[in-house]
Amino acid sequence: MSDLIIRLPLHSLRVMIGVLVLLAVASLCGLVLAGPHREGGKTGKNVELRLRINSWWWMILILFAVLALGRNASIVFVAMISFLALKEFFSIVPTRMADRRVIFWAYLAIPLQYYWASTDWYGMFIIFIPVYTFMFLLFRMVLTGETRGFIHSAGIIHLGVMLCVYNLSHLAYLLVLPVKNYQAGNIGLLLFVLLMTEANDVGQYVWGKSLGRHKIVPKISPNKTWEGFLGGFFTISMASALLAPYLTPLDWQKGLLAGMIMASAGFTGDVVMSAVKRDLLIKDSGTLIPGHGGILDRLDSLTYSAPLFFHFLYYIAY
Repeated sequence: MSDLIIRLPLHSLRVMIGVLVLLAVASLCGLVLAGPHREGGKTGKNVELRLRINSWWWMILILFAVLALGRNASIVFVAMISFLALKEFFSIVPTRMADRRVIFWAYLAIPLQYYWASTDWYGMFIIFIPVYTFMFLLFRMVLTGETRGFIHSAGIIHLGVMLCVYNLSHLAYLLVLPVKNYQAGNIGLLLFVLLMTEANDVGQYVWGKSLGRHKIVPKISPNKTWEGFLGGFFTISMASALLAPYLTPLDWQKGLLAGMIMASAGFTGDVVMSAVKRDLLIKDSGTLIPGHGGILDRLDSLTYSAPLFFHFLYYIAY
């Protein structure tokens, strides 16, 4: 593993080390905030904070280990994430018995979509799901002979495949783009969008907790405020302008624009998934990640920021 780490692009390796240092600092802060043990254990908030930090350690260490194994392993890893996300989506939304035979074909779209990404077949990658897969799934639904709830089920299945497979697969395609920043490699592109998206979530949360007064969409996400959104938007735009030349082929001006796009996209992905959960009357999409909820709770922002950043980068730099 040490040889693999040494072969990582220098800028990407430094950023990965920096993330681990920040996580170590967060762990220390968590221990301080937890304070001394009380009779009966720590308070609920302290336990949740500790669970969240522990989960972040596992997620980041697994991600970095996979990235160190190379491009193919990383693409397979993202495909597995898509599978888990789609599986979780179908576990929380209502579907008909007849849809089970259709959902099987929805899962088969995953290896094909990631194959197009791995082979750099851009044309097929772009149209395979929104054209061929969607048309085929509708035809397969017709073959079940069940017409009651047809439109509703089609919308559910298409939404799940679009968010969990098509949108997230843009993360994998970043790994096969021609390398233009050799100090960062294609790993740098993936690290950039992941860091900026997750930092945007944290930034909007912190600004919202500190200054939040005016709610944006109170019926869907009561904790989202204009102060939180604008604070996160400004913070991530500035951070993106600084980090983009280090990890991507973008200069600071285009990095600033990329940050603005990802901050807006991340917020949109978050509230879209919140709307889904509100409709289903649930708080979290699952329990896979202790302290965070389900995998969709952690990936909701990426379902929008990943494709929008990819296409911005593709048309600006390639």
